[in-house]
Amino acid sequence: MRSPFAYTPRPGPLQSASPGAAVVYLGSLTVVAFLYSNPLVLLATGLALVLAGRLAGAWRAVRAALWMGLTLALLIAAVNVLVVDRGETVLVRIGHLPLLSDVITAEALAAGAVIGLRAAAVMLAFAVYSACVDPDRVLRALRPLARRSALTATLVSRLVPVAAADAARLRDAARLRGPAAAPVGRAPLARRLLAGSLDRAVDVAATLELRGYSLNGPSHPTSVATHIQRYAWQMRFDRGRARRRTRGSRYDRRFYAVGAAVLVAAIAGKALGADAFAEYPAVEIGFDPPTVALSAVLLLSGLAPRTRFPRTASRPSRTASTFLPARGES
Repeated sequence: MRSPFAYTPRPGPLQSASPGAAVVYLGSLTVVAFLYSNPLVLLATGLALVLAGRLAGAWRAVRAALWMGLTLALLIAAVNVLVVDRGETVLVRIGHLPLLSDVITAEALAAGAVIGLRAAAVMLAFAVYSACVDPDRVLRALRPLARRSALTATLVSRLVPVAAADAARLRDAARLRGPAAAPVGRAPLARRLLAGSLDRAVDVAATLELRGYSLNGPSHPTSVATHIQRYAWQMRFDRGRARRRTRGSRYDRRFYAVGAAVLVAAIAGKALGADAFAEYPAVEIGFDPPTVALSAVLLLSGLAPRTRFPRTASRPSRTASTFLPARGES
């Protein structure tokens, strides 16, 4: 069973864009989620990410992230209600309990809900990124900067989905043994998965050793200037290869522009007071024009991955020649 967060090639603007453009677009919405505490802005950010994932074809990843994010939000709100006793609006008095508050207040509930909304929005952004951005193109872009780290990241990005697929196959095999078989617990499955992962890691290490990754550099002494010159030439060569392989897309300008517009709107909204929200001593949520305008900009940014369908050819106009009989007809 394929993970919903795994990258799936699709013909769409977000998948066709370069990794930098996708990071700028999704990163701008993530920055807004960290900068603002107003529930209206956070809700608009989450809806924009849901819309972007839906238009990009990553609905499975969006649904999984929504389920996980809302569950985490409820957990954060519940914990915040039980450990914080600040606020004027008392909902329930639970008495004296060790390490817990004596009362449950509406302000503590609102503060926990805001933190949960922020966590859910960030999870949505990373889910859309994982499902829509090609990891090979990301690693290819990072290779000129850190070759060894790029190799490690490549192995991780390849082996983690393989381990997830192995776990799914082991669970399916345990279910197919029949109702009379003893149930298989999580511990035996985890041990079998760990053993298989270690065997695969040994095979990969042996393959890398045969390809020469374990060999040291030249044994003869070289000067520092020679090392610097070789490193500079290698960096230039790697950058040239990455530039030839990772070509820009016609959708890059769109995502760069939308990301820049979101960041400019977020900074302007901070200056104009669009983040008007207070949890204590009483809940105060601002619905002033800057907040509404910023929320509208965020919602519109979710339309960036929309595909423009070609216009249908217009029907030919019926002229006088249409009604005239052809030559030779009566």
